[in-house]
Amino acid sequence: MTTITFESANQPDVIALIAELDAYQDSLYPPEARYALDLGSLTQPNVVFAVARDATGRAVGCGAIVLSPEFGELKRLFVSPAARGQGLAQRLLAELEAEAVARGCRLLALESGPFQPEALRLYERFGFQRCGPFGDYADDPLSVFMQKRVGAGVTAPAADPA
Repeated sequence: MTTITFESANQPDVIALIAELDAYQDSLYPPEARYALDLGSLTQPNVVFAVARDATGRAVGCGAIVLSPEFGELKRLFVSPAARGQGLAQRLLAELEAEAVARGCRLLALESGPFQPEALRLYERFGFQRCGPFGDYADDPLSVFMQKRVGAGVTAPAADPA
């Protein structure tokens, strides 16, 4: 059974998971097209960080939402390849969204890349729609921007049975 809890990103197994994500991102995009948060940024008070752990307690997935007065930005959503196919990304996204809403967030936004079609499909299933750049982002062909209104009667879709 995999559990999801809100934890600090500053733990050895979570740091290793983030390094795995970085290596994956490095294989897809040049450094100037990557907007990843570092460990220090992930441990700030305005960041909600979720960790998925397998039955042995090993971190196999993670995700964060950076809360600001204007919106919450989804960052670092990742499931280790060995743990994929169990709906963990959907569960992480649902938990993060619920926590953001509980903290008063009404708009979620994200920046992803065009070479991650599975992630883009997940976000679309969760009701995210493509939009223009937000915050400090510039328009970039290697960026896909999405947003979603949340809260007040808005719910996430049921998990995909596949």
